[in-house]
Amino acid sequence: MQAFLSPGSLVTVAGAVLTVIGSIAYATDSPNISLAGVFYGVPILLGGLALKSSELPPAERLTPAAKLRDLRQQPGNEPLRKLLADVTRWRYGQKAHLESSLEALKLWDEDAPPQLVAIEELEAGGGYGLRLTIECHGVAYERWQDRRERLGRFFGPGLTADLQQSGPGRLQLSLLPASSPGPAPSDPSLAAPVP
Repeated sequence: MQAFLSPGSLVTVAGAVLTVIGSIAYATDSPNISLAGVFYGVPILLGGLALKSSELPPAERLTPAAKLRDLRQQPGNEPLRKLLADVTRWRYGQKAHLESSLEALKLWDEDAPPQLVAIEELEAGGGYGLRLTIECHGVAYERWQDRRERLGRFFGPGLTADLQQSGPGRLQLSLLPASSPGPAPSDPSLAAPVP
């Protein structure tokens, strides 16, 4: 259902509807409707198809939006709030979420880029954090470990990064306040390695 409601899908459907209406109007000899349907419908349909071909769906949000709203809205959590908003919206013309950030961190592989699968909000020691589940078949876990210290600072001041390998080619990156002792998994199944 989420894929059907993407902007690319909505533009494609609107263009297809206008094109069909214009074609039917042309066949029934209604020039006023057919002219608008064909002249507007076909370009909109082609634009929608172009959007669909470069569409990147939002990462799965594991925490309900209302659950940690008050903590998320605190002024010190703005970098993580922006990160959350960025990865939970439709993107176009990118291979993966956080593409430019991962390129800057030298955690990018052009042939098999890391893919953000899910994001979870955390409450850790009274602070706000995020846990990102990433499939990274093209970038070795050791390379992520080498950049662990820089990862926290990169995404915001006063943040630390915690890495856990949760399966072959999959890791969890937790971005937490520096004073936090670490996240407690909100769901025990999330802490278990993923096959």
